[in-house]
Amino acid sequence: MNAASLIRPLVVFAGLVVVWQLVVLVTAVPPYILPGPASVVDAFGGRFDTLMSNAGVTLIEILAGFVIGTTVGMASALIMTYFRPARLWLMPVLVVSQAIPVFALAPILTLWLGYGMESKIAMAVLIIYFPVTAAFHDGLRRTDPGWVDLARVMNATRRSELLRIRLPAALPALGSGLRVAAAVAPIGAVVGEWVGSSAGLGYLMLHANARVQIDLMFAALFTLAVMACGFYFAIDAIARRLAPWQTEISIEKEDR
Repeated sequence: MNAASLIRPLVVFAGLVVVWQLVVLVTAVPPYILPGPASVVDAFGGRFDTLMSNAGVTLIEILAGFVIGTTVGMASALIMTYFRPARLWLMPVLVVSQAIPVFALAPILTLWLGYGMESKIAMAVLIIYFPVTAAFHDGLRRTDPGWVDLARVMNATRRSELLRIRLPAALPALGSGLRVAAAVAPIGAVVGEWVGSSAGLGYLMLHANARVQIDLMFAALFTLAVMACGFYFAIDAIARRLAPWQTEISIEKEDR
């Protein structure tokens, strides 16, 4: 990662803060509707311990949901690839998991699993399951037939074919699924906290809004945004390491 790739996000962030401050000054909007950046920074410093303790709860929910959702999704993709009857049974489950809005299931999951972390982790798992399963299954299914035929000519076992041919070929597709999963994982955790919880950034935002502590609500939102972006870029770096041979070709170079 070069210096330019680090500077650009900082410049964009600084520009957004300047625009935010200008909007507050020009419109003279009341602070209970849109607090200024300075008020949010003061709230962040004054309630730092509260923000970090609730951020830790949300982070655990995101990580647990991501690990479980990724594991179940990869296992489902492998089963669908190698067992046709299982594919016929699991494909409707995938469709239904996306046809029903996951947000609508949040109250049911809270009723079944309680107000603790379990319901929030389940929400994250439901959101993560589809992109990981679909991407990994597509990558396994689209393995170059020539490679598979060559492995079979050389009397490779199904295990060797999977580990040495299909899995490496499917890693770029899996990486795409993991990136999508990393982007949507915080959504499940926070929505679950909004429906019913006793801790977490979503819970803190909801209660700060009810008490008209809008500066604290913005501080919690900023903390969530930083945490979600950091999680996404960490997963993106891992995905790139999974398939180091995959190169990115810019459109400008192709046009030339």
